[in-house]
Amino acid sequence: MAENGTDCDQRRIGMIKEQHNGNFTDPSLPCERKRRDREERQNIVLWRQPLITLQYFFLETLINLKEWTIKLWHRRSIVVSFLLLLAVLTAAYYIEGTHQQYVQYTEKKFLWCAYWVGLGILSSVGLGTGLHTFLLYLGPHIASVTLAAYECNSVNFPEPPYPDQIICPDEEGIEGSISLWTIISKVRLEACMWGAGTAIGELPPYFMARAARLSGAEPDDEEYQEFEEMLEHAEAAQDFASRAKLAVQNLVQKVGFFGILACASIPNPLFDLAGITCGHFLVPFWTFFGATLIGKAIIKMHIQKLFVIITFSKHIVEQMVSLIGAVPSIGPSLQKPFQEYLEAQRIKLHHRSDNGVPQGENWLSWMFEKLVIVMVCYFILSIINSMAQSYAKRVQQKMYSEEKTK
Repeated sequence: MAENGTDCDQRRIGMIKEQHNGNFTDPSLPCERKRRDREERQNIVLWRQPLITLQYFFLETLINLKEWTIKLWHRRSIVVSFLLLLAVLTAAYYIEGTHQQYVQYTEKKFLWCAYWVGLGILSSVGLGTGLHTFLLYLGPHIASVTLAAYECNSVNFPEPPYPDQIICPDEEGIEGSISLWTIISKVRLEACMWGAGTAIGELPPYFMARAARLSGAEPDDEEYQEFEEMLEHAEAAQDFASRAKLAVQNLVQKVGFFGILACASIPNPLFDLAGITCGHFLVPFWTFFGATLIGKAIIKMHIQKLFVIITFSKHIVEQMVSLIGAVPSIGPSLQKPFQEYLEAQRIKLHHRSDNGVPQGENWLSWMFEKLVIVMVCYFILSIINSMAQSYAKRVQQKMYSEEKTK
């Protein structure tokens, strides 16, 4: 018969039995205390306790800076080597010569790749909010390149200003020369860099679980504790979420490289569990990271690119606008701003300067810009709350240790 209830419930039953037998000694329940402490930490947010939250945030920031300083001091040789390399690159960057054209090209490509890798890392760790930078940055970029490619009949956008601004090239493209593969090739670099960033963002859960398993210490992470509880109560799992997590864990544990590759190659919100599983069962680093990199940066990214490119292909966009107009009552009023937005984008693609570019702001672009601002603000708030709660956990653990020593 499947067991029901949590460890806290089982421990409570056992202590009640001890109380009946007369040998009950400690009335405290550690798991109950953990639950109460977790609830207290969750209340430390800016909109409930602003002063305490800001105080804890600054204290946690100081502690993190101190820890990072100590780590860098212990790795002095690596830091010195890095600084020497940085000095050589700085000298090459500022000294005049024929090499400057290569330096400028390398700089531009490096910053472009770093931008998308950074967005990929932020997307993988969820920005603390579950925010997906593909929806806010990479997806719209691929969509704009797709629309421009069909409008210009070319992907040879002048560089500069591309990728900062897309403008049709001077030469006229051949009608019908744009294919799916042409657009995929145009956005391959940024898409692969974004995918590589998401793969890098999956490493913290892996290293956390691996270090916890090797040290035998209790990990300071609630996701890992949830993972261990899931392993203990695997047979009793009844809800869909628990069964889905268990399926991911079994696939990764039993199939290995190809199981990780399968989980990384499809949109999978439970992939963090795959990283924890691989770390817990001491899967080799390159087995985990190699499969994750191939799955996210190559296979999954091509699937996502295909979806966006097909969705924003010229004939499909025109059909979508016509379908919007067919909606009773509100259709024509919704169709008009979409048509104005598309027409404004077409006009902008054929201008080489700001002269003649429409200055009116479409409400769709205005809403998107405000959405980005709101999400970035929420990201900053979530970082402050998370660091404040991390410091609160330090305080709680210190108090608990002091109580145990008394």
